[in-house]
Amino acid sequence: MKLITALGNIGDKYNFTRHNAGFMAVDYWSVNENFSFKTENKLKCMLTKIKYNNNDIIIIKPTTYMNLSGEALSQVMNYYKIDISDILVIYDDINLDLGRLRYRPSGSDGGHNGIKSIIQHTGTNKFDRLKIGIGPQPNLPSEVFVLQNFTSEQTPLLKETLKTAVESIKFYLDNGIEKTQNKFN
Repeated sequence: MKLITALGNIGDKYNFTRHNAGFMAVDYWSVNENFSFKTENKLKCMLTKIKYNNNDIIIIKPTTYMNLSGEALSQVMNYYKIDISDILVIYDDINLDLGRLRYRPSGSDGGHNGIKSIIQHTGTNKFDRLKIGIGPQPNLPSEVFVLQNFTSEQTPLLKETLKTAVESIKFYLDNGIEKTQNKFN
C-alpha cells in the first residue's frame, strides 16, 4: 500500500493559492479519474483509496493546515501501518519556476513548514517527494507570495504542470523514484 500526501491549506480562500499546488495536483487527478475525497476527522485529513495497476493507493489532503501536515500524515501512517518508504509527499516549491517538477528521495525541509512538520512527526527526512514549482518569487516575503493566487496569465501553464504532475505520479507508482527523477526532473 502506498500513501500519497498532498500538502495545502483547506478552505475556499486558499483553493487557488500557490501554497496549494499539492492539493491542486491530486484534485486534478480526482476530477479526471472520477474519485473523490471523504473527510476523516480522526485522521485529520480528507482521504480517498484507489486502485492503480492492482495496487492499493491512499491519497490524503491534511485538514490541519500546512504547518501541521505531519500530524495527519503520521496518523494515517500509524492507522494503516504504512512504512515511510511507501510515502510520496507532493508540495509547492518556491525555488522552482512554475512549470517545473522535481522528485527527491530525501532532503531538508528547505524552509517549507509542511515538510518541517512531516520530518518532525516521522522522525526522518528520508521520504519521497514531488516538488511543484511555483516561482519565480517576486520581491515579496515568501509567506505573502505563497498565499497569493496564481495569475490568469499563469493558469494555462499551471494546468499543463498539474497534468504532467499526475502523469509523473503514475510513472512513479510503476517505476520508483530513480527512474521518475530521470524522466521528470
